[in-house]
Parts: sequence; structure tokens; C-alpha cells
Amino acid sequence: MGLPVIGTDEAKNLPPSELFEILSSSEKGLSTSEARERLLHYGPNEITEKKSHPFIKFLSYFWGPISWMIEIAAVLSAVLHRWADFWIITSLLIINALVGFREEHKADNAIELLKQKLALKARALRDDKWIWLPARELVPGDIVRLRLGDIVPADVKLIEGDFLLVDESTLTGESLPVDKHVLDVAYSGSIIRQGEMDAMVVATGMSTYFGKTAKLVEKAEKQSHFQKAIIKIGDYLIVFALALSVLIFLVALFRHESMLEFLQFALVLIVAAIPAALPAVLTVTMAAGAMSLAKKGAIVSKLASIEEIAGMDVLCSDKTGTITKNELTLSGIEAFGDFSEKDVLLFAKLASREEDKDPIDNAIITKTSDMQDFASITDKYRVIAFKPFDPVSKRTEATVEDSSGNKFRVTKGAPHVILSLVDRKDVSDVPIDEYVDKFAARGYRALGVARTDAYGVWHFTGLIALYDPPREDSAETIKSAQSMGVDVKMVTGDHLAIAREIARQVNLNSSRIMPVASFLDIPDRKAEDIVENASGFAQVFPEHKYHIVNILQRSGHIVGMTGDGVNDAPALKKADAGIAVAGATDAAKSAADIVLTSQGLSVIVDAIKESRKIFQRMNNYSIYRINETIRVMLFITLSVMLFQFYPVTALMIVLLAILNDIPIMTIAYDNVKYSDMPEKWDMRTLLSIATFLGVIGVASSFGILYIGLHIFHLTHEVLQSFIYLKLSVAGHFALFVARTKGPFWSVKPAKPLLIAVIVTQLIATLITVYGILLPAMGWGLALFVWGYSLTSFLITDLIKLPFYKLLDHTGINR
Repeated sequence: MGLPVIGTDEAKNLPPSELFEILSSSEKGLSTSEARERLLHYGPNEITEKKSHPFIKFLSYFWGPISWMIEIAAVLSAVLHRWADFWIITSLLIINALVGFREEHKADNAIELLKQKLALKARALRDDKWIWLPARELVPGDIVRLRLGDIVPADVKLIEGDFLLVDESTLTGESLPVDKHVLDVAYSGSIIRQGEMDAMVVATGMSTYFGKTAKLVEKAEKQSHFQKAIIKIGDYLIVFALALSVLIFLVALFRHESMLEFLQFALVLIVAAIPAALPAVLTVTMAAGAMSLAKKGAIVSKLASIEEIAGMDVLCSDKTGTITKNELTLSGIEAFGDFSEKDVLLFAKLASREEDKDPIDNAIITKTSDMQDFASITDKYRVIAFKPFDPVSKRTEATVEDSSGNKFRVTKGAPHVILSLVDRKDVSDVPIDEYVDKFAARGYRALGVARTDAYGVWHFTGLIALYDPPREDSAETIKSAQSMGVDVKMVTGDHLAIAREIARQVNLNSSRIMPVASFLDIPDRKAEDIVENASGFAQVFPEHKYHIVNILQRSGHIVGMTGDGVNDAPALKKADAGIAVAGATDAAKSAADIVLTSQGLSVIVDAIKESRKIFQRMNNYSIYRINETIRVMLFITLSVMLFQFYPVTALMIVLLAILNDIPIMTIAYDNVKYSDMPEKWDMRTLLSIATFLGVIGVASSFGILYIGLHIFHLTHEVLQSFIYLKLSVAGHFALFVARTKGPFWSVKPAKPLLIAVIVTQLIATLITVYGILLPAMGWGLALFVWGYSLTSFLITDLIKLPFYKLLDHTGINR
């Protein structure tokens, strides 16, 4: 690298930044490798989130409105000298905290695993080899290579190369990219917009400019529509519980009942209404869904984006690598003038670099490696300088020296760009546009190749035809997406004829593939019509993608956009569901909501299906939770008001709230059918069906109350156990009603959910049968409760079907 060196003594006890400053001078005598070894003792210093100690996190489950209410109920039990209730409520509080902590800890670990898969990587020089390694493993003194689309992995000083154009807007707020040259510093977190250089790491982790800034800024997370809807449901249930508690309070006041006993009962009544498991259910469901998506090749970088994917109705998909294989093959060569096909291929090979892993370069290098004696020709030339491809110049360029010491330049790139370099007289008799159109009509992409002569004048040597065939599953996958209510639009920078040919092969309407110019600089309403009706767009630049997303969003669509390049980042961030495809740059991954780890459109369709399943699970939980609150709360309130009878004790309510909430966490793994149309929160339908099921549950509870009083003539204490078991068993039967729109058997419940329900209801049965915590009532009454609850469940499930049809008929469930 030709780096300056320093003396060993002066390197001791210096921080990395100061040591590098000495490294940059040329006075002393420590080699670069020795200096780097000295720097290694600083170790990796990754920026990580500050995490609470597990014990502190566990204690947090005893802190908050829900926990406070249960704790106050326990204190009131002690004041009333109900020590059995006190110890039971306290034990249940601890059990609830343990279960919640365990499930959220598992979810956090799952999310952390996904974050590791998305962790930034860097090209570093280790043992004289360029390797990929996690950015967190970089140490001061490492040599890294920075290229177009990379996110700078640490604070680095540039040491070799021409220049970089660096976007530092996230750090400095400066909107324009900044030119960087040798000895300039590039900061961690900035994005390479153009160029390629080698650099030495000078600071990592919290020691970087970005790290120091991160300490000062508290990142606020925006709530998704999904989270807002769940919170609204929670608020509704709390208000409902408070209203009923006020009614009971007025009745108790009128009847001159004990205020202490009422207060204890009212507190636990509110506890029963509050969805205590909601945060854990939300986190576990999202994390479990994210892990399922990761197994299918789609890593969710923002959990809240799952809702957006479930509701996505337009997907703007890249052609290359998503609809097509991204396996370019060289399909033909057209030489011009005195140049032969072998000349064109030679110059294209010299203008390619294997280590860049560029698909076009790979196609050319693969072709030449298959040709006999071609290596002996290329060995006569030496590349002494190379300019990689960037989206602005749209070409690569190499300075070459032949065996005689003659120097010339070669370039390859977009035909119109290469044409702009040469003297038009040189190609006046060559119908280049006709060749390009001819290639395009067959789905081939044309690549221009040129070289300079002894006077430095460019000559167009010929065209290369490249073909990227559609993936075998693309046509079927697009059809599948369309059947799910997602309008797939192909987006490509290729020639219009190529786009239409590929569209034809994958069963998109090729006549509705529009050039990007068709909707630019025209009135908004007309542009919206064109973009909505199009099957795709050709000759698209990255900045046009942002415009397409904006137009579709203005028309009321939830838009997904795929991308892979640094210039795709604004469109990915703008889209409701930004999707970075396999092989995307760090900048694209950083901006996206989902990062694909395998190629093809089928991964995205799988992500849509999985996201809709996650949405269904949360919707089912919401119906169950509202129904359960109405069923229990309204029944208890009406019993107190109308019959001056407390059907269950405060302890029973706590048992109901906790035992029935523990297994509900397994709804995160439940089997569901994904919707055929994009999902959105339909609160009218949700509240209607939940209220309907709740009212049926109230009627069913009064039925068993009547049987217990007037047929079985049970004592007050046994009657309460009798009713408690009915509320517990029927509560989970109600879950099986709520989880399907069709008959309960139409979707088989997942084993974790089924086992959790059986175990908890077995516990509820045993404690009432043998009087472990509650008055004993024997097996006869317990079996009757199960039979009664099962009959009510079957009748409710039968009545549910016409009610859903009624909602459809009235337009509520649409």
C-alpha cells in the first residue's frame, strides 16, 4: 500500500485516532503490519443497544397499571384478613410475570438473531486476502475496500484510489454528497454514492463520529397502524370495565355494602378486563412471524412493517434478479469497422474486473474463460487503472498497457453513453439503434464497447448482446400474487422492447409496459391514471422509482417496492413496504423494511402470505379478547345489579384473567388461512362479531346460573366454583369460535395452542373438583359444566355463520 511508518515506542499507549495520525506521517520505522498488531489490543467496539439486565427486566413486570391493580387487590385481601386470597393472588402475579418474561425473552432473542443476519459486513484485507467479515469485528488499523452502495463500516482514512462521492446527510444534514480523496476521513454510517477506494479503519463503535452522536440522540419508534389498533382495543376494554365498575359501585353504595370488599372486587374486575397479555402476545406473534419469514428467505428489519406487507395491494418489482434469474449470458457479438468479434470481446474483458462480482462482468469473464487460447491473448495486456461502474456515467473504464508498452483505454457500458464518447463520423454508416432494437426485440440487452487509439480518440468497436432469462416460477408467482389482490408492476431500466418481451414471457400485459417518460411532467390526475393502469415501466432511473411510489400512494394504494442499488434507497424508504432484493447494497438494505436472502418473486409472495397469517392471528386474538371481556364483565355486572349476587369471587376473576391468558400466547403459532385480499383493520366487523359472541356468552352464563340455583340447588360457595369453571372452559371454547369465519373445524388448531388450552382447563377443572384453591364441587358437576359448555360452543359456532353472512350482506364486513 506504500503507507508511511512509525516507531514502536511512540505507538505505545496512544488511542487509535492519534496512532493513525502518526501512521500518516513518514518519520519513523514501524511497519504497517506491526502498527496494526499494536492496534489490535483495542478490540472491536461495536455500537449496540443498551440492554437491561434480565433480572431488572423481570422486575418490570411488577411495575405498571395492570400489575399495580393486582398488587392493590392483594393488599386489600391482607387488610380484609383473607390470607388465602392474598397468597394465591401474589403467587399468580409472579407466575404471570415469569411467563411473560420467558415469552418476551424468547421473542427478543429471535429478533436479535434476525438483526445479526442483517448486520453490516465489510471487505477487509486479512493475511493478504480480501475477505468479508462482520463490521463489528473491524479494529483500528484494518484495511477495508469501499465501493458504490456500501455503508462505511467505521471511521476510516482513505489511503488508495481516485475518489469517493460520499453521502453524509444522515450524519451532518448536508443534502449534497461530498468528494473524498486520499487522506480524507469517511465517517461510519455514511453511504458511498460513487467511486471505489481502499481505507484504513481509525475508529469503531461508540468511538466513531456516528457513535458519539448516537449517545446524544434518543431514537423514537413510530407506532404502526397495527399497534395503534391493538392499543385502541385495550383502551376500549378498560373504559368498558371502568363503566361497569362505576355501575357496581353505585349499586353497592345504594345497598350500603362494604366499600373495602367492593373496592377489592372492582379492582380485580378491571384486571380481568385489561388485556394483560396483549404486549406479550403482540411481541411473540410478531417475532414468531418474523422467524417464519426468515426461514423463507425474507428478513424483516422493522417488525411493524409486517402489517404494511399484509395490506400491500401494489408491488413494483425489479426485473433483474427478481422476475429474471440475474444470470446474464453472452448471447451474441456485433463488431463494427475493422474490429473483429474477438477484439470486441477482448476489450470488454479488459474493462471487467472479477473481484467486483458484477453480473455483466461475470458474463463476459465466463464467456472468455470457456474459449480456448483466449487467456494467452489477455496475458499480453496489463490493466494499470480501473474505474468501476456507477449509475451516473453508466460505464466502466480501464487503462491498459500492452506487451510493447503502448497504453490505451477501453470502456464498456450503455450503448448511448459509449456513442457519446466517439466521433459520430466514425459510426455514421453503422445503424447502432437498429442493432439495439433488434437485440431488444429478442429480450437481449445491448452493451457498447469502445477503445482509444494512439491519439486518445475513442472508437466504437461493437455491441455485445446479453440475455437474462425469466425465472421458471415467475409467471406462476405473478399469477398467484394477482389472485391475492396484489397488482404486480415490473420496473426496469432496460429498453422498452426488452421489458415488453420479458413481460410477455411472464404473462404480464406487455402492451401496458410504459416508458417512464409517459407519466413525467404531466398533470397529477393523468399521471395517476397512467401509473395505476400500467403493467410496468421501462427505462426507469432510480429517482423515477420514488416518483412511481409517490403517485401510487396518492391514489390510496399501499405500495411495495423492490430495489438493490444505493440510488434505490429513497424509493425503498418511501414505499409502505420497501424490499431489498438478494445481493442488494448496504444502503438499500438499510432503507428497506424487508431484506431478501434468496432471489425471485416467490419469496415476496411467501412474505405476503406469512404477513397476512400474522395479521389473522392478531385479529383472532382481538375478537377473542373483546368477546371474553363482554362475556365475563357483563355477566358479573348484571348478576350483581339484578340478583344481588356475586357469581364469582375476586380470586376466581384473577384465576380467569391469568390462567386463560397464559395459553393465548400460543396463538402466535396457530394455524390460520391467509386472506385472498390485502388485509386492513376493519374495526366495525371486529367489534360486531366480538360483541355478538359476547352477548351469546352472557346468555349462556345466565343459563348455567339458573340451573345451579333452581335445578341443582347448589350452595352459594359451590355455585361460585360451578360458574367459575363454566366461565373458564367456555372462555377457551370461545377462542375456537373466534379463530375462524367458517365452522370451527375448517382450520385445524396448532398443537401448541391446543395443548396449552387442554392443560390450563385441566388445571381449572382439578382445582374446582378437589377444592385446591376454591370450594370443591366433585366430578359430577364438573362433567356437567364441560357438557353444557361444549353444547353452547357448538350452538354459538353454528349461529356465527349466518351472522357473518349478515355482516357481508349489510356491507359491514367488506
